[in-house]
Amino acid sequence: MTNDNGKMKRFYLWGDSIGKGVIFSRERNRYCLAPERCERRLQEAGVALESHARMGATIGQGYADFAASRTEPGSVAVIEFGGNDCDLDWSEVAKNPEVFHDGRTPLAEFQQMLRLFAGDARARGMRPVMVLPPPLHSQRYFRWISRGRDAEAVMRYLGDVEHIGRWHDSYVETIRAAAEETGSGLLDLHTPFVKARDFLSLICEDGIHPSAAGQELMARVALSRLAAA
Repeated sequence: MTNDNGKMKRFYLWGDSIGKGVIFSRERNRYCLAPERCERRLQEAGVALESHARMGATIGQGYADFAASRTEPGSVAVIEFGGNDCDLDWSEVAKNPEVFHDGRTPLAEFQQMLRLFAGDARARGMRPVMVLPPPLHSQRYFRWISRGRDAEAVMRYLGDVEHIGRWHDSYVETIRAAAEETGSGLLDLHTPFVKARDFLSLICEDGIHPSAAGQELMARVALSRLAAA
């Protein structure tokens, strides 16, 4: 993984808890870092990776960190967002299921931020690579976000539980389109999860975070794809 000058190519990651390697531990009953998370596996494999992934981060917060960070020309900017951006205020949904509720980052704004991120990365002499995040499990996620809330009201808003996955996928497809539009690289973590016969074991009980096994799958895919970034 070298750049045009023969130096070790450096990767910078801006992302959320999926990129950071956060899982939900049933044994500890809390979120924690997976011991064999993707980030660590890449570093152990010799990838020069500087991670700026933060739990709960949206693309706007990631871009602000990017703007304030020093980076090397010839490096790769890995952009991994969407899960928090598409998330709704579920308490408000439960209180007012008859009105529309937008994501934390509305889709049009999300698309604009992807373009801005890629353009500014390229202006720094970096190669932008956008990440298609793993899919969520709608039923598990519904159970998770309904805890302590009026589940019937939330379902009335959704119409059907699979609406959660379709809403999430609209952000995934926006990432795919933005990568093509901006000429960015694309790291597809979505398809390997969709095709996996053991999909349920790859997702935590919260329905959205990859499990420890999911993080290992991410690492295998990333190692095979980032070499060409």
